[in-house]
Amino acid sequence: MLKRTVFAIWRTIAGLARRSGAANLQRLQARGESPDALTIRDATADDIPALARLHVETWNATYAPFRIKGPSAELRERQWREKFASPPPAWVCLLVQRPDGTLVGFAQGNASDNPEYAGELSKIYLLSDYQRLGIGRQLLGHVARRFLSLGINSMWLYGDARNPSSRAWIALGAEKTDDDPGNGNYGWRDLAELSRESRVEGHGS
Repeated sequence: MLKRTVFAIWRTIAGLARRSGAANLQRLQARGESPDALTIRDATADDIPALARLHVETWNATYAPFRIKGPSAELRERQWREKFASPPPAWVCLLVQRPDGTLVGFAQGNASDNPEYAGELSKIYLLSDYQRLGIGRQLLGHVARRFLSLGINSMWLYGDARNPSSRAWIALGAEKTDDDPGNGNYGWRDLAELSRESRVEGHGS
């Protein structure tokens, strides 16, 4: 019970550190940006340096309330180069891009080792200015539809219980895959349903 309470407090702290969707929309509009102008596309090897930098920035921002710092951009770039050089079966890597080509989010998935789920959502991150605007929901839907096109009908993710996004997974139909409050493991047994629920107009649909 104590462990569950501690992780709930951590998620609350992290959630409070995030701006509201209205605040983020205002920030984008002040810069002349619109969420509807974003596109979602497949990543290529040419994207690796920018993808590595984005990975570092988004990971560090996610866990900043806990004063945790992740790997360097150099290490992330090496990891992504290895991933692109030998992609696993059912490889999926999608990017969220501004009209000027700047990357603001990404998701990566592949076939799962979990016998109960065919696919695994390994990573999904957005820069803080682009959160709570429905973009992550749509990105998740793109992953679901790509998995379905590959014959993968279910998906799980192995996450950190401190990540405030766990609330979003539940809202999108995920179920906790175990009773351990110390992790953030969730799964979708029906990607067709997730695909329908996550289809939102705009943002490169």
